[in-house]
Amino acid sequence: MSELYIGLMSGTSLDGIDAGLVDFSDGKIRLIDFHYQPFSAELRQHIHKLSQPDQAILLKDYGALDARIGSLFAEAAQALLRKAQIPASAIKAIGSHGQTVYHAPEPPFGFSLQIGDPNCIAEITGITTVADFRRRDIAVGGQGAPLVPAFHRAIFGDNTHVRTVLNIGGIANITMLDGSTVLGFDTGPGNTLMNLWCEQHLDQPYDHDGEWAASGQVNQALLTNLKDDSYFTLPPPKSTGKEYFSPAWLQQKLSRFGALKAEDVQATLCRFSADSIADAIHRYAPDTEQTLVCGGGAHNRQLLDLLRQNLDIPVLSTAELGINPDHVEAIAFAWLARQTVNNLPGNLCSVTGAKTPVVLGGIYSGKNGFKAV
Repeated sequence: MSELYIGLMSGTSLDGIDAGLVDFSDGKIRLIDFHYQPFSAELRQHIHKLSQPDQAILLKDYGALDARIGSLFAEAAQALLRKAQIPASAIKAIGSHGQTVYHAPEPPFGFSLQIGDPNCIAEITGITTVADFRRRDIAVGGQGAPLVPAFHRAIFGDNTHVRTVLNIGGIANITMLDGSTVLGFDTGPGNTLMNLWCEQHLDQPYDHDGEWAASGQVNQALLTNLKDDSYFTLPPPKSTGKEYFSPAWLQQKLSRFGALKAEDVQATLCRFSADSIADAIHRYAPDTEQTLVCGGGAHNRQLLDLLRQNLDIPVLSTAELGINPDHVEAIAFAWLARQTVNNLPGNLCSVTGAKTPVVLGGIYSGKNGFKAV
């Protein structure tokens, strides 16, 4: 008998909503179907404005965007069900990550804020929805991120290999799996600064295949300056976001230089992402035998070429293990919803620094109500 969950994810790249239909029956994890729903340029601009550090916003604007994105998440779930030809009544629960607009887990009053009202999702779809996964981990002293390493262990754990799973979204994070220990943290920028530079200079949301970066020359002085940030010397557990590696952060770094060719800046930003990821793996996961890459950055050939040069070990897409790199995080939040529904912890203390494992998220009942297992 099927045990079906939906995972909904929108990352820091602000490209759109990933929706995955996942079957957990028989102790296995199987993606049944997938749907991608892009954000409009207008909506991306609204989210980007809301998530700027020290940005004054109206609560009216915040509330309206929260409800709007919740409705869009619900539409993505419904489109997925139509595509799979499965009724809503067959779904145990939806796990919705939401859209992060600010992540600041530092004490004494740390928080992580995601919008996409789960009340709207539960009401529109009629399906019980689990959301707000990060703040419970922060409440017990954790970073609230990354949360995917527990799932990475469940789906990629292999006692015959020491693997590092690399998720390259707007921010990059790694999960080191050696068969017993799980270590994971945010390494720093993944796509976020490259995407920002592309939007500013090419009016495009991202650098297709890293072709623009490949056309430029790395500026070594700028690269050194980019790497000169205290985040990279902080020991894990640690997490970060676009509110730290922000447009203002990049502008401050660039202000020390004269006029630079735009393509050279892009080449340097690509190298910066690759170097910061590789440095983290060399330092904290030196026994890694293979790196599995997922997330949007898995499609940036220039970035992956630089990683292979830096790491000198196999750097493989998760597609080579049968999982599309674009689908991993949606599956992860279906898995996290299942953990919550079954009253099981979803965090790893070794990753987030939480004092104790906890059941993550809040449960918003669907039309048929909710009964804990």
